[in-house]
Amino acid sequence: MVSRSTPPPPKRPEGTVTRGTTNPNRLRRMDRWIAAAHGAALRRADAPVAVDLGYGAAPWTAVELLARLREAAPGVRVVGIEIEPARVAGAKPYEREGLSFRHGGFEVPLEGGERPALIRAANVLRQYDEERVAEVWQRLCGRLAPGGLLVEGTCDEIGRRHVWVALGPEGPRTVTFATRLGSLERPSDLAERLPKALIHRNVPGEPVYAFLRDFDRAWAAAAPYASYGARQRWIRTARALAADWPLADDPGRWRQGELTVRWEALRPAG
Repeated sequence: MVSRSTPPPPKRPEGTVTRGTTNPNRLRRMDRWIAAAHGAALRRADAPVAVDLGYGAAPWTAVELLARLREAAPGVRVVGIEIEPARVAGAKPYEREGLSFRHGGFEVPLEGGERPALIRAANVLRQYDEERVAEVWQRLCGRLAPGGLLVEGTCDEIGRRHVWVALGPEGPRTVTFATRLGSLERPSDLAERLPKALIHRNVPGEPVYAFLRDFDRAWAAAAPYASYGARQRWIRTARALAADWPLADDPGRWRQGELTVRWEALRPAG
């Protein structure tokens, strides 16, 4: 007599459903930075896969990620992963060559256990407790292919202000501040978009607080350059900050309204 057993139920995806808020072009600043910072690695990889983790109620960010990455690495594929099954079903009509959508969470389920060369998780961890961030980072970094990159951060609803952390398999590397310069009153306005690992650390005694204080001071000191435009003022501000903070980029990126700092300089105290 052959024994029959009920197959185990599928594992529940790791994580919780986000609000799903999304808008076209919301992540353009992050995408532009990824293409510049990681494009060469994607071109070198064999059939690289990029994951848009938690793309939300509409698939726009995954569609845009494919278009932007293919300008830097024509062979890249994008997989959008969402923990809410209805959102996956709604995204399926947008599938095309190089773009697909799957149900899942922090386990990053890909066909055949494939490991992604890039995971982008924007506005996903904001709803979690700070204590969970390190655990999630480690989980996601553990899914990366050798030489892979995790980019995790937060932006406003239309993508004018954005702050993200870039991580490799070994852990966090840099923090990038990006903004539409014409809308910026002072750099510390970006504090409300700090990723979860840093947003509650913007208090006296913490490195990120000191950095934003110095950022504002350098911005104020560069006020005479405003007559040449906000871009020139930002570049002058970055040059001044570089005297005391380990910046990881150069004027080519500063001109884009970006500024990247080494993670170790902003790592939470304690």
